[in-house]
Amino acid sequence: IQLQASGGGLVQAGGSLRLSCAPSGRTYSSYNMGWFRQAPGKEREFVAAIRWSGDRTYYAVSVKGRFTISRGNDMNTMYLQMNNLTPEDTAVYYCAADPALKSTTTAEWAYEVWGQGTLVTVSS
Repeated sequence: IQLQASGGGLVQAGGSLRLSCAPSGRTYSSYNMGWFRQAPGKEREFVAAIRWSGDRTYYAVSVKGRFTISRGNDMNTMYLQMNNLTPEDTAVYYCAADPALKSTTTAEWAYEVWGQGTLVTVSS
């Protein structure tokens, strides 16, 4: 399985962006998926995750209430709707997948497959 993240770009503070993450190649019947981000000079951090069934979601405190993670009808593609963006959200956003369906969804080590990242820049 490979992951392709897209949707990043430049937006003004208060604006919105929608990121997408689509799998290709060999796909599994089900996997947990998540978004992480890495700002310049900082370590990569958890943003949001969604269980394979789509019925459980998890968010970092810093994005809760502003970001929404979801899965497409095919249950393969994942989205991250980002509203009310601030300059602190500027980062490279990575999507990740866990075919093993680990109970943990907020840690990097739980994910086996990573996308290439898409850059989100929020101007003040």
